Amino acid sequence: MIIESILGVVVGLIMGLTGAGGGILAVPALVLVLGTDITVAAPVTLVAVGLAAILGAVDGLRRGWVRYKAAALMSIMGAITAPLGAVIARHLPAAWLMLMFACIMIFVSFRSFQKALPRGTTAVSESSGKRCIVSPETGRFVWSRSVVVIIGAIGATSGLFTGMLGVGGGFVIVPALQKFSNVGIHSVIATSLMVIALISGATVGNALLSTQFEWPSNMTAFVVFAVVGMLAGRAASPHLSARLLQTGFATVCALVAMIVLIKVGVSI
Repeated sequence: MIIESILGVVVGLIMGLTGAGGGILAVPALVLVLGTDITVAAPVTLVAVGLAAILGAVDGLRRGWVRYKAAALMSIMGAITAPLGAVIARHLPAAWLMLMFACIMIFVSFRSFQKALPRGTTAVSESSGKRCIVSPETGRFVWSRSVVVIIGAIGATSGLFTGMLGVGGGFVIVPALQKFSNVGIHSVIATSLMVIALISGATVGNALLSTQFEWPSNMTAFVVFAVVGMLAGRAASPHLSARLLQTGFATVCALVAMIVLIKVGVSI
């Protein structure tokens, strides 16, 4: 019970502070620390991540940070591709899924370290090179065909990984929105949490309705404390620097990736 609670708090904290990473760390943690089978860990993680994301999204809506049209489009596309991801997961060996986790975490870690590096002093427009622009007058996206395609593709990719790996998709949404849009970090995190909540809800509903899934009694504490961690993370995030959060998240992802690779190597 204590270990499950600690893991839940850590997952919730990371989601609350970064808008991503909860599921990508939770599934390996449940598998490696508690010995949970990945087919059980994935839907349990989605419940915890989904509930925690709802709280974060509601807070973002209250503050006016959620880009709700973009979130709706990404959620629709994600809901379409999530079942495909679940089908793929059922036909892949558990070792391959864990190896995929490790590769994704290495990539996310690398990108996070890059973002944490000090930047030059040359002034660059926040919208320079961005394809999805938020109007300074309305605070909303300037929608066009290319914007719809980009935002939709982000949601579809997020949904695919959600169904396949049970990771919520935030690790795709946050860096993608930062790369392709000029949306501020607070809005990126809030929008990501909204999409995670919607996609996770659709995916976990399918898993829980399956006759093959039984809820493990020892996972309730994990879910409850993930919600507690989210609340704590949202309260603490304004007081921590973005560089510190990026570096800490990148370090944790790199360490977990190494552990997963070692575990997969031993099992093979």
